[in-house]
Amino acid sequence: MKSRNTSMFIGVALLAIFGLPGVMKSKPAMGEKANADSRARTLEGTWRVNVTVRDCVSGGILRTFPALLTFAQGGTLTETTAGFPSAVRTPGHGFWRHTGDHSYAAVSEAFLFIGGTWTATQRLTQSIEIGDNPGELTSTATGEIIDTSGNVTSTCATAVATRLE
Repeated sequence: MKSRNTSMFIGVALLAIFGLPGVMKSKPAMGEKANADSRARTLEGTWRVNVTVRDCVSGGILRTFPALLTFAQGGTLTETTAGFPSAVRTPGHGFWRHTGDHSYAAVSEAFLFIGGTWTATQRLTQSIEIGDNPGELTSTATGEIIDTSGNVTSTCATAVATRLE
């Protein structure tokens, strides 16, 4: 019975994957325009994210849902997703780093539960780009659902986000 529940959970997790990733900066106070311009294309802040879970082979869309991502100064990350009920998945915690120009990488992890019992960990690895509009970003992500026995199921997603201002 436990194996059946775990398999069912992994199936649900594959469909609901990610609390993905996104990013932002806060609105500058008056008199901070020069400093704000230099930060305009940074990841820091909170972002409203629209996550699209995709078939890793065909790229076909499996599901979409919203998420919030907060990238703090110093490189920490917190994320919350509507892709899982709150009783099934904790908020994600992780780190982010600048990888060049307007590119960033981020990794976060969250715990997954069935009936109040921890059954797996979800690890999301994102590649993030802030384009010409500093208030928007795109992301590609891979997800791993790692059950308590160490079995891994992979998932894929893309996301677009806007700064929460």
